[in-house]
Amino acid sequence: MYILGISALYHDSAACIIHDGKVIAAAQEERFTRLKHDPSFPANAIRFCLEYAQIELDQVQLVAFYEKPLLKFERVLENFFHIAPAGFTGFVRYIPAWIKQKVFFRKFLNDQLKGLNLGSTEHLKVNFVEHHLSHAAWAYYTSPFVSAAILTIDGVGEWTTTSLYHAQGKEIKALKEQHYPHSLGLLYSSFTQYLGFRVNDGEYKMMGLAPYGNRGSEKYLATKKSIEEGLVKVFDDGSIELNLTHFRFLYGDRMINAQSWQRLFGLAVRGEKEELTQDHCDIALAAQDFTEEVVLKLAEHLKELTGEVNLCLAGGVAYNCVANGRIIKSKLFNELHIPPAVGDAGSAVGAALFCHYSLNEQAEKSEFELKNRISFLGPEFSDRQIAEFLRSKGREVTPLNNDELLNHAINSLVDGKVVGWFKGRMEFGARALGARSILGNPMHEDVQRQINLKIKFRESFRPFAVILLEEDLQRYFELDKPSPYMAIITDILESRRKSLPENFNKLTIREKCDWVNSEFPGVTHVDYSSRIQTVEEATNPKLYELLQKFKERTGHSLLINTSFNVNNEPIVCTPQEAYDCFLKTEMDALVMENYWVQKD
Repeated sequence: MYILGISALYHDSAACIIHDGKVIAAAQEERFTRLKHDPSFPANAIRFCLEYAQIELDQVQLVAFYEKPLLKFERVLENFFHIAPAGFTGFVRYIPAWIKQKVFFRKFLNDQLKGLNLGSTEHLKVNFVEHHLSHAAWAYYTSPFVSAAILTIDGVGEWTTTSLYHAQGKEIKALKEQHYPHSLGLLYSSFTQYLGFRVNDGEYKMMGLAPYGNRGSEKYLATKKSIEEGLVKVFDDGSIELNLTHFRFLYGDRMINAQSWQRLFGLAVRGEKEELTQDHCDIALAAQDFTEEVVLKLAEHLKELTGEVNLCLAGGVAYNCVANGRIIKSKLFNELHIPPAVGDAGSAVGAALFCHYSLNEQAEKSEFELKNRISFLGPEFSDRQIAEFLRSKGREVTPLNNDELLNHAINSLVDGKVVGWFKGRMEFGARALGARSILGNPMHEDVQRQINLKIKFRESFRPFAVILLEEDLQRYFELDKPSPYMAIITDILESRRKSLPENFNKLTIREKCDWVNSEFPGVTHVDYSSRIQTVEEATNPKLYELLQKFKERTGHSLLINTSFNVNNEPIVCTPQEAYDCFLKTEMDALVMENYWVQKD
């Protein structure tokens, strides 16, 4: 049975095809339209998935949609009625599109699928899966567990903002929910906007800025107090209650009431291009710490309710790798599974998997290890296609054997050069995991600044993830569990660190950023933390061999791994996009399958 999974019309639209429970293909629409976080109907992603599976819509039995549109429309209407007449402008702006796309969604969906001209659609059944259940299904059904606790946290689905589930066998049972407008995800996004970053895009920037804060400073202590006493109330089970007088998201224009936040925290809303100060860092740290504390309370309560030793995480807040690391350090659960694409994109697959298990009586959730087999689900390009492309650009076209190619790459990395890595099927999700990656040598002191400013064109304070052989993990980091999806932040071992300068807390952000804090400054953040991606041979043999040979040469299997894109663009999908990115940045070399491209 073929099931087409779709998430669309909010942000990070995506599509997938599954066959008898196996994920055949999945991709986000942004990779084809080149519009980051593209919310539009994923026509291009659907077309790719069908073509990869070598089927047309005639062979698809079911369409699974990642939310219930009418229930979401109910929430939007009730929201506007609650704030009337103040929300009239937003009502007039949004409601016509909502009626077309949500109230009459079946017709909208059918029209969009017909427009693909990829077979008949009259026979298609459509199942709508509740938003947080789609998150939960993506996390659980791709895990190696046959029973688990599941925690999903995001901004908002239909009504739900946080959900606690217990999964056993193929059944997923909802235990408790937090409802809109009280949302930990919206609270975090509010601080993102307050600090001058874009909502639904800049949350990871705030997470990266937080370690520059100082927990002993007056601003940190005052901010933490204001959050806990003026902005939000936290209950023992991890549920929260926002003081809505400080927020504007109900009105559909901005997240926060700028004047009340200025009174509350003593600082005006930062403009996107304004300089970052130590106060901004201290506020970011206070908000991050508060978020982690709430997530831990939720995890503790879920443990009490289920008694489970396994935990699955999903929803946008599961992109907060620091909070994920805190859960691991807490030892509440023995095992933790956080799939790639934990936001709305992954919910397309979650909805499809939920329909597979709920509609198929013979289907059973078995214990299996999918480690990174749910990452590489996008388009791929053959050596022949890449050769023809390079020839069209006037490039010398000479394929290299594997040893030659790896030697070129390793020589460049050892010399401190930066290499684009374009191999195999494109990743599904927000993070490059070794198919569309930019690689660098983390032992070079200036490599972080070089990649940030000359290649990624982004803020120099932002850290990079480390990629290393799974078996070497405990040689470097305080983590004893694999992290194949780059979803966990942990600390580098004390033996690998350099001592803090005596006047560290008085240093500027720039000075802290430039401080060489470990043997591997390119992947060690200012607080000695690193975002980890482990690689095993079975799931990415080409990258595994590169790391292994780099280790033979240098004694270490660590590399910088960052996504193959520049700031505000999606990860590259095609050889053309990889080549364009290579040319317009100061990247030194490019690997495309078995071809080596180098700048003169």
